Amino acid sequence: MKKIAFKTLGCRLNQYETDALASRFHKGSYQLVDFSDEADIYVVNTCTVTNQSDQKSRQTINAARKISNDAIVVVTGCMANNYKQSLLENTGITYVVDNERKSSIFSIVESHYRGEVADPEGFDKDLFSYDPAQKTFHTRSMIKIQDGCDNFCTFCIIPKVRGRAASRPAQEIYDNIREVVDFGFKEVVLTGVNIGRYQDGALNFEQLVANILELPGDFRLRISSIEPDGFSDRFFDMFANPKLSPHLHLCLQSGSEDILLKMRRMYTAKQFMSMAEKLRTMYPGFNLTTDIIVGFPGETEEDFGKTITMAKELAFSHIHTFKYSVRSGTRAERMADQLPEKVKNQRSELIRAISDENKRAYLNKMIGRQQRLLVERVGADHVVRGYGEHYIPIRIKEKGIEKNSFVPVTLTGIHEGKELSLEAVVNRV
Repeated sequence: MKKIAFKTLGCRLNQYETDALASRFHKGSYQLVDFSDEADIYVVNTCTVTNQSDQKSRQTINAARKISNDAIVVVTGCMANNYKQSLLENTGITYVVDNERKSSIFSIVESHYRGEVADPEGFDKDLFSYDPAQKTFHTRSMIKIQDGCDNFCTFCIIPKVRGRAASRPAQEIYDNIREVVDFGFKEVVLTGVNIGRYQDGALNFEQLVANILELPGDFRLRISSIEPDGFSDRFFDMFANPKLSPHLHLCLQSGSEDILLKMRRMYTAKQFMSMAEKLRTMYPGFNLTTDIIVGFPGETEEDFGKTITMAKELAFSHIHTFKYSVRSGTRAERMADQLPEKVKNQRSELIRAISDENKRAYLNKMIGRQQRLLVERVGADHVVRGYGEHYIPIRIKEKGIEKNSFVPVTLTGIHEGKELSLEAVVNRV
């Protein structure tokens, strides 16, 4: 039995694709092992969204070769699209597989071991032909509904490495969800590059979500990172359905209208504020998280001050903070007034401090509320960890609890661990 190891960097879309590939190799009688262990094949699913992502991807590729000189090393993901030629020239890499052919990696490896020509370019492009993942690295099952983006934000390289927007046929999505629920998954997460722009004929994203909520089974639906491009009242109303997790990761990027224009974002700060306030009014305790870029070219102290104000007023429970990183081939690369790293670092620290403060305040407000905990880990010490429907980390100490089960709990206090989480007790009938 050949041993295979996977390493995923970057977004949930990469995680979905890795899970699907790992499941396919598992069904093909390959043994999945940890990336730090010796294996016959290493698959590195890379990210290239920032310079730091490039660095981490290169380090991971080098680490694979150091573990075993004789192993097949397959590099895929966005870095494979962005730096294809230089990666092909790296003698430590066996195959470079672009995003469009990523689903063919099992066939490529099988061809290699049969002694056949296994040129990735000879395989058909297909963004969605992944088998439903039964053996994954996560308790929840990610469902790819869309790929690519047509927004062309001035800072973003994603349209170059993921291509133009494409939507998966709705029937395939429904079938995929039915299968993973039959496999035993209790939570499905809709993922893609720009999922709010999903369109299959006349069927848009809101109707897709409504249809998924009608599917049978005891499962929870969560929406992954989404652009705040404007939603109808119908979308907001759907969060009253107990199947739909009351959490959204809405990407703000900046609280300054001027900076949002320079970024070529498809919404205003005022529109974002209106959406967020509506959700919080309709559903007290609704969990909002976001992305913020600091140090964008031309960002003044006044611009940054507006971002700070929004970050505090909207009380995001988590802010994924990015220091602006120049990406070759983007419009922002040519913009004047590039900010020094020192300023970016200072602003990044300020946003991270606000994020930490917001998280603690949000968790404190949740104390006393009931949640439906989805168990992800059960420790030898009977400490059970997982997430509630509001996508908040919860821990309980209880014997006899099984992984991947729903447990009704009441939140009792904050646990001061490496990461803040909420202590809870099991609700007794």
